[in-house]
Amino acid sequence: MKTAISIPDDLFEEAEQLARREGKSRSQVYQEALAEYLLRRARAAVTEAMDRVLDQVGTEADEWSAAAARRTLADVEW
Repeated sequence: MKTAISIPDDLFEEAEQLARREGKSRSQVYQEALAEYLLRRARAAVTEAMDRVLDQVGTEADEWSAAAARRTLADVEW
């Protein structure tokens, strides 16, 4: 898929320098940058969803969970 985008001249030049330095095409640099950006956004969405769930159920451990965690930690070799 081909697309056209507008970016500031200084950002374009930095991308050009990176491509030359790493021996990559401009397209490859932009593809990798977009993939990394999307991955970071996906991780943020997961974190936000987990935060919403924790807000609903609370974060205090019940006594059974706390005791199980203590037993597990006691068996872990640090």
